[in-house]
Amino acid sequence: MCGIVAAVSPRNIVPILVQGLQRLEYRGYDSCGVAVHGASLGAAGGAGLQRARSTARVAELLAQVHTERLEGATGIAHTRWATHGAPAVHNAHPHFSHGTGNPADAPGRVALVHNGIIENHEALRAALQARGYMFASQTDTEVIAHLVDSYYNGDLFEAVQSAVAQLRGAYAIAVMHKDEPHRVVGARAGSPLILGVGPDSAEHFLASDAMALAGVTDQIVYLEEGDLVDLQPGRYWIVGKDRSALTPAQRPVRTVQAHSGAAELGPYRHYMQKEIFEQPRAIADTLEGLVDIVPELFDGPGQAGKPGAAAWRVFKDIDRVLILACGTSYYSGCTARYWLEDIAGIPTQVEVASEYRYRTSVPDPRTLVVTISQSGETADTLAALRHAQGLGMKHTLTICNVATSAMVRECELAYITRAGVEIGVASTKAFTTQLAGLFLLTLALAQSRGRLTPEQEAAHLQAMRHLPVALQAVLALEPQVIGWAEDFTRMENALFLGRGLHYPIALEGALKLKEISYIHAEAYPAGELKHGPLALVTSSMPVVTVAPNDALLEKLQSNLQEVRARGGMLYVLADADTRIESSEGVHVIRMPEHYGALSPILHVLPLQLLAYHTACARGTDVDKPRNLAKSVTVE
Repeated sequence: MCGIVAAVSPRNIVPILVQGLQRLEYRGYDSCGVAVHGASLGAAGGAGLQRARSTARVAELLAQVHTERLEGATGIAHTRWATHGAPAVHNAHPHFSHGTGNPADAPGRVALVHNGIIENHEALRAALQARGYMFASQTDTEVIAHLVDSYYNGDLFEAVQSAVAQLRGAYAIAVMHKDEPHRVVGARAGSPLILGVGPDSAEHFLASDAMALAGVTDQIVYLEEGDLVDLQPGRYWIVGKDRSALTPAQRPVRTVQAHSGAAELGPYRHYMQKEIFEQPRAIADTLEGLVDIVPELFDGPGQAGKPGAAAWRVFKDIDRVLILACGTSYYSGCTARYWLEDIAGIPTQVEVASEYRYRTSVPDPRTLVVTISQSGETADTLAALRHAQGLGMKHTLTICNVATSAMVRECELAYITRAGVEIGVASTKAFTTQLAGLFLLTLALAQSRGRLTPEQEAAHLQAMRHLPVALQAVLALEPQVIGWAEDFTRMENALFLGRGLHYPIALEGALKLKEISYIHAEAYPAGELKHGPLALVTSSMPVVTVAPNDALLEKLQSNLQEVRARGGMLYVLADADTRIESSEGVHVIRMPEHYGALSPILHVLPLQLLAYHTACARGTDVDKPRNLAKSVTVE
């Protein structure tokens, strides 16, 4: 992983390839590169495969391209997030195969970019080395390039088809060959890849994300699992996983508006800051069209008939909920568990998606499987979804920010959040819009089970509609949070505490701090403090506490006293009507209002701001934290 852009065109395609990489920078990466076929523009463009690679940002790659006068009408490009091999130029994509023998003695014959992980790369590497292939990198990707070369006999499509039959794992690839200057072949299995159809079909594109092609084409074909695609001037050809080349696979062309303007930074210092302050609008957009009959919001793709009919049918046919997610999305699911069991009265289980399919579980066909993903392409969550379906749990629903994603296409029902493009690796507005979608799911299930009176329904819906205003008031607390961040700048460890449905918010706050400031942070249910973590409390260990005025407040106050008795420094997010006061060693920020069941959505904003301003003060790369990627499309 992380990003692929490729093109076959009658014009110089290098500017479009590099621009596509720039639009994929939000995914995170540690190297980048572009390769073109010089002969694709005729004699004036040179001949053979040429490339430029860098471990700096795409802007540096662009400067290198200009210096080397790299031009071509056929090309591939990539941003890499290291899995096999360190972040270094020799491991950066595109990778070349030079045939057997010393790579230094021969020009490149095959150029290839790859997202995913090849699980059997070591066995393939050994077999290729035995045939005389020499490797210039530590990557699993170079294995594919040599494998394609080994099968090549005058037809690149046939060579790629033979090569991918040998691969185990996940891949999305784009491949060129020096003997076919006007051709790119792509393939996908387990990693996303789309086809972009250019104006008048004169040029065609491949990308891992439609956003890479914003402003270039809005005609998108979503390649399906196991597809191979052949791009040539004026035509493209798709072969499905049955590999029948005689009959092309029919894939619909969709009009997809991927607005590049959404990625503009504007007046903000970082994308993360921008996205924190976009949350009132993101929530308002997510709740647009909110109706009294909430299940109508959950129809899935391709559902026909009366709005909400499919959702009503599914909701009436289930007895429990299983939530599958990773990272921040997992914490949103943990919050939703409290809502679903309290308000809807339905037993709920939350599983880390990357672990779920590797343990023996007890399937129940009357379970609603809910997946949560910002991108809708998270590999672990997709694999967990398919595992649950394979166990016979057919009722599926996704909370997702991308309407055209694999997650949406593979689930029976969907609720599309409208957070817009999220560039910062540390998720903010995607998290709060997921919570909004999950609360609506709670109300929908409660309605279908007759668990709410009309008065309760009206009160919950009114609270939802008021959320954007309430969030705006919380953002006004930023100056006070900056004061806290000045203290945290000097710290190397922190504890976060919460009780009940605010415990997952403490987990999310700790995750944000460690992700972007690199301060070690852990979160615990406050009641667990005396069962171990209290041993860590000293004057140099700040303890951040989420303290809403709810039924657990008195017990939480006892936990705070335990911290103060050991000399711990408290940083408390308290509702306005709590009796927690600032004093020596106790720093209190008062929230504008108590917001009942929706309080987690408000309380997470100051924790996001705390992480952001602490990271700024420590001078870290806020939007692109080390070792992390935005869209995790490998296991």
